[in-house]
Amino acid sequence: MTLLLSSYNKAGRNGGRPLSVRQGRGALMNARKTSSSTPTAKPPTRERAVPAVTRAAAILRILARSESPLGVQAIARELKLVPSTCLHILRALVAEELVAFDPDTKRYRLDVGILSLARHLLKKGGFADYIQDRLQDLSQRLGVTAVGLEVRGLDHVVVVSISRAREPFHIHVDVGSRFPSLISASGRCIAAFGGYDEAELRERFSRLRWDRPPSFEQWRQEVEDARANGFGVDIDQYILGVTVISAPIFLGGRLSHALVVVGLTERLRSNVRSIGQDIVRIANEISHQMNT
Repeated sequence: MTLLLSSYNKAGRNGGRPLSVRQGRGALMNARKTSSSTPTAKPPTRERAVPAVTRAAAILRILARSESPLGVQAIARELKLVPSTCLHILRALVAEELVAFDPDTKRYRLDVGILSLARHLLKKGGFADYIQDRLQDLSQRLGVTAVGLEVRGLDHVVVVSISRAREPFHIHVDVGSRFPSLISASGRCIAAFGGYDEAELRERFSRLRWDRPPSFEQWRQEVEDARANGFGVDIDQYILGVTVISAPIFLGGRLSHALVVVGLTERLRSNVRSIGQDIVRIANEISHQMNT
């Protein structure tokens, strides 16, 4: 069985809709105890937007997703940019060797400068170094897919580390994939420990897409459960047939990352609490290591 999860398309604001679970010969079904040491999260700081940088990053993401080079008009249309503005940004990215331009086809693609940046990031390690061995242990011991997420406020989370079990069921999601911050089990943790006000949570919640959507009132109660237990749970809501369990990780008193395990509901349902307590322990250990 293969579970496919869509990356979060920031430009399209798709609400993190999952794709599907494949079974058998192609049959499809629609897919996707607080411990005393858990610190209280500090309210996030708000940064002033820099439009040129935001647009450049959006262009890089579009080129990364595309299976073939793209022209100016296609990029500008998807981002709703004035073509001349899009062209100026593309030329700047070409000059920095982050994007390559083919003068014959007049199309753009990512260039090797991106690899250089990624290589330097991977060499520096960081959160992925702290969590990777633990993800591997969880995935093999529990027969789940274990994921490390970096939290980017209420906008989105990014997959920074992953380990898959040697099982017929696994998730197709890659390092770098992005999802809406409040979706699924990790979203309940972010709402519980992120220090956000209810009005902002309600507005963001309204954008989310689920296979079996909870009401906002039900979701808020599940957020309170996450606050009380130290871990968030999503059973068959984000993705039918799939259970997701998540625990928060803190850096400098701020919720910065999340530990997530994903597996079939029929296998995990009876062990949700014990798995949740297990990942809370691991998340607390990582938080301690990252802050010392």
